Amino acid sequence: MALKRRQKGLTFIGLLIVGILLAYSGVILAQVVPTYIEYLAVQKAVDKAAAGTTVSEVRTIFDKAAQIDDIRTISGKDLTVGKEGDRVVVSYAYQREIPLFGPAHLVMKYEGRSK
Repeated sequence: MALKRRQKGLTFIGLLIVGILLAYSGVILAQVVPTYIEYLAVQKAVDKAAAGTTVSEVRTIFDKAAQIDDIRTISGKDLTVGKEGDRVVVSYAYQREIPLFGPAHLVMKYEGRSK
């Protein structure tokens, strides 16, 4: 009789579980990446808006940049505008929720300020 060797590797059930986990991770990643891209667009728009001299001018500049970059999460009225010395500082904070399953959500909190 031939010696039986112990096989190594994944079973079919194990392969299915790994595949399902990878697919679910891909779905979540596909929902997280656009929120991060929007965060980068918000930061760019805030940096542009900091060139304004008055609060209304800063908000108008941000709203125009937000319209161009399709920013829907935050608007000019959500910005906090202040001064540090002689320069205008614009800050913001917002969050995005991504539903996972049932009552579980992934909460992404974004905040930043102009450079």
